[in-house]
Amino acid sequence: MAVKLKIKKGDTVKIIAGDDKGKTGEVLAVLPKVNKVIVKDCKVAKKTVKPDQEKNPEGGFVNKEMPIDISNVAKVEGE
Repeated sequence: MAVKLKIKKGDTVKIIAGDDKGKTGEVLAVLPKVNKVIVKDCKVAKKTVKPDQEKNPEGGFVNKEMPIDISNVAKVEGE
């Protein structure tokens, strides 16, 4: 059975636990199967990228937002 989540894509949320505690940001994606959300500019990890012919011919590093458990975010009302 699917779980009904109160947070949707585009909502503004505040991080209430973890390294980014106190930051606010917009929800970029909701992952209901694993109860996680991806918040813009929060929990950013540096990922290595292999060179390819089209998008990134030199390779290198890319900053990427990682999922945060939905229990660690709270919806900001009034915005």
